[in-house]
Amino acid sequence: MMNLKGNPELTPKNLMRPLKNYGIACMSMGFLIEETAPVVWRGLMVMSAVEKLLRQVDWGELDYLVIDMPPGTGDVQLSVSQNIPIAGAVIVSTPQDVALLDAHKGAEMFRKVHVPVLGLVQNMSVFQCPKCKHETHIFGSDGVRELAKTLGLDILGDVPLHINIRETCDSGQPVVISQPQSDAAKAYLKIAMEIVRRLPRPPA
Repeated sequence: MMNLKGNPELTPKNLMRPLKNYGIACMSMGFLIEETAPVVWRGLMVMSAVEKLLRQVDWGELDYLVIDMPPGTGDVQLSVSQNIPIAGAVIVSTPQDVALLDAHKGAEMFRKVHVPVLGLVQNMSVFQCPKCKHETHIFGSDGVRELAKTLGLDILGDVPLHINIRETCDSGQPVVISQPQSDAAKAYLKIAMEIVRRLPRPPA
């Protein structure tokens, strides 16, 4: 999605340098293995990889460090939550019932490990036909909003199911860069601003 490939270089201190594009430093397991190689690892190997990506990377000066975690409440999620200071978590889910079950569990897990949940994002909230503009709620309507009410949390924003988002992600030209005035880009920017607004201010 960020149009990045290759292996990270090492610093004189044997730390990996993150790959950069669009002013954003990125690290991924995808940079460390062959492009088509599957990651078939047991829990301890995954934990070791996560530790490597967090603590053996020369991140330099960062405004924010965003960790994209898969759904679920397994060893990786618990380890990250308990071993590094996290300012806040954002739960992203489609409105369908099956996805909401995982989202609910994720929010409860963060609460148990005392990580503030900043809010929820409803992904693929609505599909608008590019020809007739008719809107269809393919994955259901407002499921994430109902979950937010149940959990006593806020909705940070909605991301539509739009072909431009898929195409720009696949081409490595994120919609906020390639089409900054589009409704899809504005949806992402609104969510980003809401997240920043809710994060605790660093000490002066």
